[in-house]
Amino acid sequence: MAVSIEDIKKLRAMTGAGLADVKKALTEAEGDFDKAKDLLRERGLAIAAKRSDRETSNGCVLVKKVGSFAAIIALKCETDFVANGADFIKLTSDILDAAIAAKAQTLDEVKALALGESDVQAAVTARSGITGEKMELDGYCVLEGENVEVYDHMNKHTLCTMVQLNKENAEVGHKIAMQVAAMKPLALDESSISEDMKNEEFKVAVEKTKEELVEKAVNAALHKAGLNPNHFDSEDHIESNQGKGWITAEDVAKFREIKETVGAEATAKLNPTMIENIAKGRVAKFLKEVCLVNQEFQFGDEAKQNVAGYLKAQDKDLKIVAYKRFTLAAE
Repeated sequence: MAVSIEDIKKLRAMTGAGLADVKKALTEAEGDFDKAKDLLRERGLAIAAKRSDRETSNGCVLVKKVGSFAAIIALKCETDFVANGADFIKLTSDILDAAIAAKAQTLDEVKALALGESDVQAAVTARSGITGEKMELDGYCVLEGENVEVYDHMNKHTLCTMVQLNKENAEVGHKIAMQVAAMKPLALDESSISEDMKNEEFKVAVEKTKEELVEKAVNAALHKAGLNPNHFDSEDHIESNQGKGWITAEDVAKFREIKETVGAEATAKLNPTMIENIAKGRVAKFLKEVCLVNQEFQFGDEAKQNVAGYLKAQDKDLKIVAYKRFTLAAE
């Protein structure tokens, strides 16, 4: 049967589906709106299932605070074209509003919340069917309490942060939220990092230090033998440089002999105390870089200071209680 343009517009407004899909569903349903909606929903599920193995590297990340409850939500999709669409951003916003209204604590709770005529997960699947792209909720975190500031980096909806202070100070809270966005800390302070992580970082630092000291000795021996260490920094480069005539087979043989003999001698002479001290310094540098309060503050006008120093300069009792960060970018 023929369907009117008014009916098509009406069903499209109800479902958000494309004009062609709406017209086809109404025709097959012989003008029955409920049946047509079911057809569109089933086709959305089918499309979502077909694309379940696709990668979702784009999407929309939003943050919002209502009263003493703040949350970040991320809805992912395949392309930035869909991610930047008004309908996609609105769906993400609607899901976030529902999550905040319910004070949901987990992503599973969010997925089960009522939204429209069904639930959040069904709404995401339906939107996937409309766009033809895989979509998934991936990322949800909350902060509850007073003195929380939220930040959407450059209002691009790809990186959001939340920061909670122990006292009211919106300006400072906003700057710390920007710090979290820019410097991606792993923990609030050193006490927030597990001993297992610290021990693992120390082991890595020890091995890295040993490798660098041995490499330094080998390179010195190569220079003394008239060989450029850069010509032998990988097997691929050795093969390439030999093909270009920059080094000879004899040079390669000499390099391998020096690497083996000098490397073994340097390894045997390594000073455990010196290595431990260097490794401790590396760990200290790591903690300075990844702990929020230890990081160099990026948004002050004064001389260089860390975040803890900046807070103290504003108010001697001001502290960070907690923070959250979520981004779609691979870091």
